[in-house]
Amino acid sequence: MILIQVTARAPGKVILFGEHAVVHGKPAIAVAVDRLAHVTLTGRTDSIIRAEISRLGVDGYLNLENETINTQGYQIEVGLLKYVLKALKAVDHRTEPGTGLDVTVDIEMPVASGLGSSAAVTVATLAAASKYHQLNLKPKAISSLAHLVELEVQGAASPIDTTLSTYGGVIYLSPDVQEIVRLPIDWDLPLVIGHTRRQGNTGELVESVRLKKESYPSVINPIFESIQEVTEEARNALLEKDENKLGELMNINHGLLDALGVNTPALSRMVYLARQKGALGSKITGAGGGGSIIAYCPEKMDEVISELQKEEQAFPVKLRHEGVTCNVIE
Repeated sequence: MILIQVTARAPGKVILFGEHAVVHGKPAIAVAVDRLAHVTLTGRTDSIIRAEISRLGVDGYLNLENETINTQGYQIEVGLLKYVLKALKAVDHRTEPGTGLDVTVDIEMPVASGLGSSAAVTVATLAAASKYHQLNLKPKAISSLAHLVELEVQGAASPIDTTLSTYGGVIYLSPDVQEIVRLPIDWDLPLVIGHTRRQGNTGELVESVRLKKESYPSVINPIFESIQEVTEEARNALLEKDENKLGELMNINHGLLDALGVNTPALSRMVYLARQKGALGSKITGAGGGGSIIAYCPEKMDEVISELQKEEQAFPVKLRHEGVTCNVIE
């Protein structure tokens, strides 16, 4: 029996505009960033599937047939193994059963931070499993399967995260959530991530906004419409490289997200500190309730990072044009 090792790497993302509204059929703009999830599959001589996320202290065993996870650890970190399990299951049913694997996951981004860690892990797992089993799934199939995995685990999810982890670059998701347009952005998007210690729960936050929409449709629907207008204006600002307009629109988008109830005092403090230190725009990125903010800093990046690091974790990110990649060692 020849054992092989496959490693796949998929980027995380930040949403520039349109989070939460995108779940309700509105457009969004997001970019892939150079913080990656690495998933390595190594063949075993038995049928056991062992999974490890060493950086998070998670180690356990996956049963694809019963779809169970036997491990200990913090709930959110262990929760990442649900995506690994479902992704392996999605590929396993296309292959002969009984293949044992050691699964090693390494993540270069904070978990539950709005940076798409679950999507990156899911896409990397699917790509690695596809290559390991010699299925060679195309990017379109990987992106589609990854979105289905996120839907199954979270209950509701936009395809934007899994699309960016698969393809990289900058994308605009159309209002009908059917057309994904790659935006030809050839200039730097100097962004700073500010990350809080409190972790948000995407599924719970998406559900809370849905319930608000059901309870107050005449209030919440206009907020979604305003977020759509901001996103459309931002698309033009990106294409025209209008830095001041881009920053202003980020600030407006943050206020609308605050109105949806997904802001926190810690996130708000970082948003305003970033602006005070020279960021042209700053806002929540992702679901909120904790997690991260982004600050657009074409000139004052060092000052913004230094100030945010007095409060929380902060680091720069770069646009990553390349999506998921894979290599095999036999």
